[in-house]
Amino acid sequence: MDTKINFCGIEFKNPIVTASGTFGFGEEYGEYADLSEYGGFSAKGLTRTPRAGNPAPRIAETPSGILNSVGLQNPGVEYFSEHIMPELAKLDTHVIANMSGNTVEEYCQMAEILSGTDAAIIEMNVSCPNVKHGGMAFGTDPKVVYELTKAVKAHCKKPLVVKLSPNVTSVADIAKSAEQGGADGLSLINTLLGMVIDIDARRPILKNNTGGLSGPAVRPVAVRMVYEVSRAVSIPIIGMGGVMGGRDVIEFMLAGASLVALGTGMFVEPDMVIRTKREIGEYMQKHGIEQLSSIIGTVEMN
Repeated sequence: MDTKINFCGIEFKNPIVTASGTFGFGEEYGEYADLSEYGGFSAKGLTRTPRAGNPAPRIAETPSGILNSVGLQNPGVEYFSEHIMPELAKLDTHVIANMSGNTVEEYCQMAEILSGTDAAIIEMNVSCPNVKHGGMAFGTDPKVVYELTKAVKAHCKKPLVVKLSPNVTSVADIAKSAEQGGADGLSLINTLLGMVIDIDARRPILKNNTGGLSGPAVRPVAVRMVYEVSRAVSIPIIGMGGVMGGRDVIEFMLAGASLVALGTGMFVEPDMVIRTKREIGEYMQKHGIEQLSSIIGTVEMN
């Protein structure tokens, strides 16, 4: 059975990657499963300069998921490029470098820096506040997404994947703007905005009040958005949102995703990649599928 996937001209040994922000830089998860088991992994989101992140508490459990308000804690793009990426390049898997910025200039600078590393793909998180234009997230306005993507693409020598926010009116419109701006691929969905309140204290549990909801609770929303986007664009998609095993990977692929990311589920089962790969193989055998890529986008609607 052939599980290889071609994504943006790069061959992945299987469709399983990880969601940025859930995998760190891979060191901890390497203790549970060989990182070569993954097709690739998206590293912790990077910013232009180091960030300490938000004050605790910044994680709160919810029914079928978690809220997080970690705040992009990271060592900065230059430290990653000089000290972390050279070690990751020794691994038998692809590294997706994720970046977040508050201005167009920051994104362009980071794209240039990361283009000089061995990262296979650069993933641009557009859910960040545009500090020069009132703080509204870059990813909520199709015109802004187009302009940002076009600017960054001019500085990016690697395939550029734009990570889309679900907190928008029409994710398909945002996706089309990213494609028109020159994006080589898309990833979705990022977390949904949520809040959990401690009813005894009468205060939000998270110090930052709100956070991003991830986990199985968001999966039906994510599958629907991947389906809509796959019908609106011609570039490949990394699907994510509440994946808990091989059947979920297959569901996202049927909806239109080429690669599928594990995230919150690995907090529960750190070696989930092993079971997920086995379940994908069982599905292929059961349905007589020789080439896994043949199922991408093949869902038949009622």
